Amino acid sequence: MEKKKKNAKRILAIAIALMLISMIGASLVQTSGGSVTIKDIRFETTTGYQMSGLLLIPKNASAENPAPAIVASHGMYNSREMQDLNYVELSRRGYVVFSIDAISHGNSENDESVMGAITGMYEAVKMLDSLNYVDSSRIGVTGHSMGGGSCNVSVTIDNFMPVPLVSAVLLNCMDADYVDSEGNYANVYGSRDVGIIAAKYDEFLMRDVDENGNETPPRDFLKYKSAQSFLYYGTDPTGKELRQSETMYRDNIDGEDAIRIIYNPSIIHPWSHFSKQSTAAGIEFFDAALGTPNPIASINQIWQWKEFFNCLGLVGVAMFLVSFAILMVYTPFFSSLLAKELVVPSQLQKGGKVWFWGGLAAGVLFGALTYFPVLRLTDAGTVQSSTFPQSGPWGICLWTALSGLFTILCMFLSYCFYGKKNGFSLSDHGVTITLKDIGKTILLALIVVSVSYSWVFFADYFFKTDFRIWVIAMKAFEADKVLIAVFPYAIFFLIYFIANSVLINSFNYSDIGKRGWVNMLVVALFNMAPVAILLLIQYTNLRVTGFLFLNDQLKAECIGTVWLFPILVFLPVSAVISRKIYRVTNNPYLPGIINGLIVTMISCSNTVTWM
Repeated sequence: MEKKKKNAKRILAIAIALMLISMIGASLVQTSGGSVTIKDIRFETTTGYQMSGLLLIPKNASAENPAPAIVASHGMYNSREMQDLNYVELSRRGYVVFSIDAISHGNSENDESVMGAITGMYEAVKMLDSLNYVDSSRIGVTGHSMGGGSCNVSVTIDNFMPVPLVSAVLLNCMDADYVDSEGNYANVYGSRDVGIIAAKYDEFLMRDVDENGNETPPRDFLKYKSAQSFLYYGTDPTGKELRQSETMYRDNIDGEDAIRIIYNPSIIHPWSHFSKQSTAAGIEFFDAALGTPNPIASINQIWQWKEFFNCLGLVGVAMFLVSFAILMVYTPFFSSLLAKELVVPSQLQKGGKVWFWGGLAAGVLFGALTYFPVLRLTDAGTVQSSTFPQSGPWGICLWTALSGLFTILCMFLSYCFYGKKNGFSLSDHGVTITLKDIGKTILLALIVVSVSYSWVFFADYFFKTDFRIWVIAMKAFEADKVLIAVFPYAIFFLIYFIANSVLINSFNYSDIGKRGWVNMLVVALFNMAPVAILLLIQYTNLRVTGFLFLNDQLKAECIGTVWLFPILVFLPVSAVISRKIYRVTNNPYLPGIINGLIVTMISCSNTVTWM
């Protein structure tokens, strides 16, 4: 055990080093080595809501030499950091970039309706217009998914302004406004330069209907009238030559040169904010539309380095919470939680392998079959779908809670029909625990989670960075997210992660496989199996037919499929974290609580909140 303590100290030191490297490295990339100033902005909108954003100001922008500016917005259930590809690449090319938290997202104030979320972008446009180092005649907007919808709303508002402010619009995985209020093809964008990034395998959008009234897949978007009408500046494209993607079409509108272009990368909806192709499209579009102050080839991109450093921090914080938890049980106060010796696998008796593999298979089947029905039950993916302020985490945590209850049932049956008959001791495997140690377990879990998250807040305060990779993010959050997380989200997530920890450690830590790591690999893979199966079914069908296998557009099946990506990582990683701590403590509840609280805060700080 003393060797385990020394190893934990070494891992702790490595973890801290990784997190510090992450903060410094990501900060250097997003500030282009110090040539871009980044500010965390809070401002009051004219509608009375506080908005948040990251304002990036390159050195070339000044009152004497105002620079073009761009407002960048994330999609639904995300935050300002999800636009880091755009704000890193565009700011290093000399644009002032304002990456916003939409209303009810991130650090912006919560509203009670979706309109607040999509009208906030124009408030950011007006804020940029007020800055003397911004060229008000060259302000562009871009947004992914819902952020693209915010761009369309901004254009609508801008059309009623005495002096329009928006010069260029780039919609990322969002349809343009193709028709007017009467349903006729129309150029609602006027003389503005407008582009669309239309993902060929978009789960939600970029669809039309063919001559038979059937819905068309996104990969055929360019062939149909809505896209062609857009490229023909809002006119009916019937009988006209088919215009192509990646081609910049120009025309004179109201005496001004105007651009229309559709980029058509072979990616899915969520990958577009992690795509070199989409980033290059944005660079090229705004160069043509607004003029790049510091021209750099579109293929010359450095945002990937920021993602690398951000990911290092994510790895570091995972290592930290494991090693810190282990070291804490060596302190006098928490020493009662330390196992007398390192926990080793138990030997399966006659019939044990049947219960082992059968229980794992039953869990996979239950998880895969209940996921989408539970999301439909909670109306996940629809606006203000429940009595709880965060509809996305509500659907997910209810599914995990039901899976946790099913796990408890399986463990009960296993103990009654196999374990009890073969000398399985609940106390020897950490299932039974004293009331005093339960209190210490809860206290230690809270300390581990709080200290681990303190590194996230440290990174945010001093470097304006966090720990993330693609759709998985540990980010700083406002105090209201803690209160929201307490009920029901934390309670329901804890049901699953505690039950899962007891299952994979107390019941399933056995001599399956000749090497010790084989058992951990098996339980980790079975943890993620329900999610992997659903993703395989959904995206295989999308690749073949152009549609998800379950395809209720903009509702549970589509948005729920996208939500599976972070879960695909959480479940196996939580199994590894759980096993590492259990082997030292013989306490499955400690890692279960830690995992449950971490996943709760990640979920509740990276979504939309309707109040």
